[in-house]
Amino acid sequence: MFRIEVTPQDVAASRFAISPLVETMHAQWVLSGRTEAGVHRHWVARWREPYEEVERRHPALRAAAAITGNRGHANVDFVAPPPAGLSVPFATELAAMRSTPVGQAHEEIGAVLAARPPVAAWARELLLGPDVVRLLADAYEELWTEIVSVAWPRFHAVLERDVIQRAGRLAAYGWAAALGDLSSQVRWDGDGFIGIRMGSRDERHRLGGKGLLFLPSVFAASVGAYLEEAWPYALVYPARGTAMEPPAPAPRLALLMGRTRARVLAELAVPATTTHLAALLGQSLGTTGGHLAALRGAGLVTRARTGRNVLYSRSPLGDALVTGSLP
Repeated sequence: MFRIEVTPQDVAASRFAISPLVETMHAQWVLSGRTEAGVHRHWVARWREPYEEVERRHPALRAAAAITGNRGHANVDFVAPPPAGLSVPFATELAAMRSTPVGQAHEEIGAVLAARPPVAAWARELLLGPDVVRLLADAYEELWTEIVSVAWPRFHAVLERDVIQRAGRLAAYGWAAALGDLSSQVRWDGDGFIGIRMGSRDERHRLGGKGLLFLPSVFAASVGAYLEEAWPYALVYPARGTAMEPPAPAPRLALLMGRTRARVLAELAVPATTTHLAALLGQSLGTTGGHLAALRGAGLVTRARTGRNVLYSRSPLGDALVTGSLP
């Protein structure tokens, strides 16, 4: 059990971020079969062959398995610089990765390889070679360009929707509200500690007023933590509503109000802004706003302001209609 001691100052200092580079790395683990596809099985089936072609052109993707995604063990930091906000372009993060001095990369890679079983000679030669930073950056850039970026508008909408809701809870109600449904691996102990079940080690850490970086992921199936000085203390967690296929409305509901409005209501199992819903459903803002207005007029949707955003949610009547629990 990892226990992280927090103070009231850590609430104000904590922040949320979205990283297209980190998500590209997570996508690679799913596409390569290192982690279960889960709700992304249809997306993986669509992109498996294109990924294999990218991997053939960039063996660094296979070599990266030795230094990234090793749960409970050391991983390198330079391939995923700490994200700075919610809308940082992939190119900006990639440029930060490319600027890593080769000596630093070799130092991080050497430390990870020393703690692992021996890797294949070709992979070790690549990872400790003079071009390792460029080779890894080129590989992730093509993976992003050819595959991940295609679905990024939906991925980003899912991530940002989670951030807006959870950040609002943290600011208004504190740790218990923000962590309550984050994962069964994470709990608020109520005595000033966040508990995380991750691996077999017992460790204790202290934020000391620096706050925690929350990093939602559409590909992570479980919680991960960065608890080393090279990164801000960070918690990677599965974002809510990550399925690539929009929830299918019940046939009777679609007949009653039309398929599109039924899908909007189904998506609002997780509160969302008009912009998020438009991206999730592939509609214009005007079209989405019209459907929301109609659903709100019928008493099926409510809205509430969270900071600068307006979040739409299903009303109790909308929940009952979707779940079929109307009397």
